[in-house]
Amino acid sequence: MPVRYIFLTISLFVALSASAQLAAPGNNAIRYTKFIPNPEIKDPVFIYCNASSTQKGTLVASLPAGTTASNFAWFQWSESDKSFSIPLKNETAVTSSVANNLSEGGYRVLITGGIDTSYTGWIFLDKPFSSAALLNRTCDYVALNGEAAVDTFFYKNPVNGTAVRLPNRVKFLWSSNPVSTIPFPDLEIDPQTFVPPLEDVTYKIQVSDSFGCVSESSFFYESIHVKADFSVDPQKGEAPLEVSFSDKSVRGSVYKWEFGDSKDSISDLKDPAPHIYYIPGEYYVTLTIESDLHCIDSMRSEKIVVDPSELDIPNVFTPNDDGLNDRFMVQKKSLKFISVEVFSRSGKMVYNFSGEGEALRDWDGWDGKVNNSSADASPGVYFYIIRAMGWDEVEYDSKEQRGFVYLYR
Repeated sequence: MPVRYIFLTISLFVALSASAQLAAPGNNAIRYTKFIPNPEIKDPVFIYCNASSTQKGTLVASLPAGTTASNFAWFQWSESDKSFSIPLKNETAVTSSVANNLSEGGYRVLITGGIDTSYTGWIFLDKPFSSAALLNRTCDYVALNGEAAVDTFFYKNPVNGTAVRLPNRVKFLWSSNPVSTIPFPDLEIDPQTFVPPLEDVTYKIQVSDSFGCVSESSFFYESIHVKADFSVDPQKGEAPLEVSFSDKSVRGSVYKWEFGDSKDSISDLKDPAPHIYYIPGEYYVTLTIESDLHCIDSMRSEKIVVDPSELDIPNVFTPNDDGLNDRFMVQKKSLKFISVEVFSRSGKMVYNFSGEGEALRDWDGWDGKVNNSSADASPGVYFYIIRAMGWDEVEYDSKEQRGFVYLYR
């Protein structure tokens, strides 16, 4: 019978002890001690993030519900004694006790009276280190200088005082605002980018550790980089093709435009006058800029296409003012000169035109009137002779440019 009483007493004590609590309000992470010689000891380790460097810890010891009020005596770990021998505070006849404003270290509370037990816990104040700065810059790249480190913590085996390192791992991540290219931002602590930002940015490094504590550091970067950029309008058309250029460069101070149709076809203006391409073909424009700090960049346009000369002659037209096919008008591209003569079946000339340049651009064909008078040419067959020269020096003066056109009304 006494053995049973002893067994029941021990069982009740273990049950109450297992239900008892040691908490650390506001902590950011909890780990547990691990001692190879003493695997039965698993005390909580409370980590507080200490970003402000003023953080302190708090421990709350509570008895299980329904337990008689007890006495609480708090002690701190003494490195010189290798034990919990530094007294902190005492409270009597209470069911919970709070120890606050605690610095890093180990703490134990002894509970007597209602039940006899003890709680042990460790507090660490965690503050990762971060530093962000400019390592180097040139016209072509930006190199960042980062530093990242985390605190190393050691808790102690209460049996023999042996120090055990609390596992912790450093992580980092570079970013920028506005977003710009940063190669391997979470792998290289000193990344170097060859796609430097064209606008001013703030570079930031964020350092975190295994406990979720974070430190950030940043610096403002004023960009020195240049980018040559422009648009062309139009990109394609017949000769003579007048092309306008719109500069979109960043930090250009000195400009050199090379229009691609001769080695002397250049301009040093930021906004050059429209350029005229006379000879059919494909052209590429190159813009080279230089900044005040002598950073240089260039851009080559997509090809500008000047259409080859063409001449296509219709064989019928209907000058009845219905808005459809009302004029005898050749389909042409990139012609430098054209001459059109139209004759009746009797050999009488009823229409002629000869022109180049502005006159050729404005020419809209034969309207079916006799020699530009108010008299309508009679329906029937007419003979034409057309001569033309393209800007590509192609001559149109053969039997293909002599033929018949039918006039219907």
